[in-house]
Formats: sequence, C-alpha cells, structure tokens
Amino acid sequence: MSTEQPSTSQNQNSPQLLNQWIEIQESLKKQLITDDTFSWKLPPICKGQIYEGAQDDRDSDRGKFLKYIAGADLSFSKTDPSIACATLVVLDASTLEVVHEVSNTVELRVPYVPGFLAFREAPVLLGLLEKLKNTVPQLYPQVLMVDGNGLLHPRGFGLACHLGVLADLPTIGIGKNLHHVDGLTQHGVRQLLEANGDSCSDVFTLIGDSGSTLGAALRSTV
Repeated sequence: MSTEQPSTSQNQNSPQLLNQWIEIQESLKKQLITDDTFSWKLPPICKGQIYEGAQDDRDSDRGKFLKYIAGADLSFSKTDPSIACATLVVLDASTLEVVHEVSNTVELRVPYVPGFLAFREAPVLLGLLEKLKNTVPQLYPQVLMVDGNGLLHPRGFGLACHLGVLADLPTIGIGKNLHHVDGLTQHGVRQLLEANGDSCSDVFTLIGDSGSTLGAALRSTV
C-alpha cells in the first residue's frame, strides 16, 4: 500500500479516506518489531562522563556501542500552516555533539488529523533520511527520535512506529500529550507520579490495563 499524500482535490476527512489510512496502519503494524533486536549497546558511563575508550575510533570495542542518534521534527510557518521546515539532526552518542544537519522547506497538502499524523509528516521525514543516506551514509543514525507518539496511540501505531517500519530503523516517539488508551488517563499518571514523589527517578513506565508497556512518562521540571 502507498503512503503518498493524496491530491488536494480529495476530501481528506472523508470516511473513505480515513478507512484507507486505517488499513495502511494495520498493514504496516504487522511489520512492527517491539523487541530490542539491535546488536549495539549504550556507551558506558562513569561518574556522569563517557569513558574515553567509547570515543576512540581505535578502540576495538567501538563497533559494539551506539554511535549516532538522530532527532527529527517539523516547524510550521506562523502565517501559513501548510508551509513547514523539516529538520533532521544527527548527534554523536558518546559526546552528544551535533555532527550533521539536513533540512528542507516543504508545502504539506495533508492537514493534521488526530491519530493520522504519519500521513502528514512521515513522507517528509523519510525524504530527509534518504537524503542523509545518499550524502553522508557514514553518519546514518542507529536510532531516531521523532516528535510524535509510537505505541501510545489509539490504534497502537503512531508516527514513530509508522516511520520506524518504513525506514527500518529503531524509532522513539516523544509525545507532548497523553493519549487516553488502554486505561491510561491523565489522572492515573498524576497519581503514579505522586506515589513515586520520593523516587530519585523522573521517568516512569506507562503500562496499560492490558499489561502492555506503552511508553514512559517523564516528570517535567518546568
């Protein structure tokens, strides 16, 4: 099935189109891998600092560690919400220094429809990944972080999952708002945070009523 953006003449909120998008999501969801199957591991940390050995390309263990992380997002024009600047930033996992950036200004013909963000943004972000692969393949990331949800989604297949499957890349979704799925609610998460108020951790696992782990909540310091 194609994930190309429909023409502007198509009614993009029609039940027919939304059903088509749901079919695409369900088809791609069958390819989703939720277990960690990658061979790399996080660089070792000692007293808040990365071991120098993890930064040394001559180190025989270098290939065992995560090398590059990328973050992707779209920033929209304040005067025209159909115009956006899409950016992909690659960081060295050992130093968190930016090693490469790629951007593209685009006109989006697909409006934002709750639950279907991938059909608006995924084609653009896939284009940036392809551009990165063609220009500096040695800096292609092993993990991608994207502004959007993953498993924590009404159909369990948000932008992060959608993009990860199509790019064949481990992807982490960073959502600003909590989707009320599988029994999760704002009130319930607040209770969880309050119950762990004395904990030294600011990250809490989000587990739905089904027992499935859907993500994690980060305690905001703002």
